[in-house]
This record gives sequence, C-alpha cells and structure tokens, in this order.
Amino acid sequence: MIDGVIITPLKQIRDDRGAVLHMLRTDAPHYAGFGEVYFSIVNSGVTKGWRRHTKMTMSLAVPKGRVKLVLADDQGHIQEIIFGEDEADYKLVTIPPMVWSGFQCISADPAIIANCASILHTPGEAERLDLDTQEIAYTW
Repeated sequence: MIDGVIITPLKQIRDDRGAVLHMLRTDAPHYAGFGEVYFSIVNSGVTKGWRRHTKMTMSLAVPKGRVKLVLADDQGHIQEIIFGEDEADYKLVTIPPMVWSGFQCISADPAIIANCASILHTPGEAERLDLDTQEIAYTW
C-alpha cells in the first residue's frame, strides 16, 4: 500500500429495475471535502497518466466498466488496483495529494471514472509525466 491511499468497498442496491451505486458521504471517515465532481470516460484499452495533484485529494469510483489504476509515490512504491461496476470490484479509492496515478480501461466497453475532488480544479495544480517516463518504474 502507498501511504495515505484508502480503498473502501462500496454498497450497491440492485433489483430487476436497475441499481443504486453508492460513492461517498460527508460522514465517511475518508471524506476529504468537496470541490467538484467530474467524470472521465476512458475507451477500451486506452491508458491515461501519469498525473499527480499537489493539493487535491481524489475520491475515485468506477460505476461503468472496469479500470486498472496504478499509483506510485516518490519512494518508488507501486500499487495496482482493479475496480469497476461489478459488485466484487465496486469500491472507492481515495488518493491523497502527491501520489502519481495512471489508469487503463480493461473492459470491452468504455469505462466511466467518477472523481469527487476535494478542491476545485485549478490550472497548474496537477503535474504530468509521459506514460513511458523513467521516473516511475512501471511498464504499461
């Protein structure tokens, strides 16, 4: 585990009409505040990364599709997390500032990643590296 990363199983309520997929509550111990919620759509087989936020805590869930999330810290630790819409994989991943992240859609259809960000997006607040950087010991 990378220090500060929290993985929380999430509840789903399903019946023959559809489903309710929980994500985050303000009374959760890992709730880091609210700035905005946004959704990223990732096409099948596509990898996005590397990025790290300097101030934002990200709270990520995948309500549609399946994603491999890879996290890296400055000590060289790598953490892989598979999550998605299936009940066994449905979870919230809370990522503190200063942790590198990248993700890849591993489902046949596009995946949707929901982020409840702790602060508003601010240009320049996130740092980026190329996927093939030598600074992170991970090969996609």
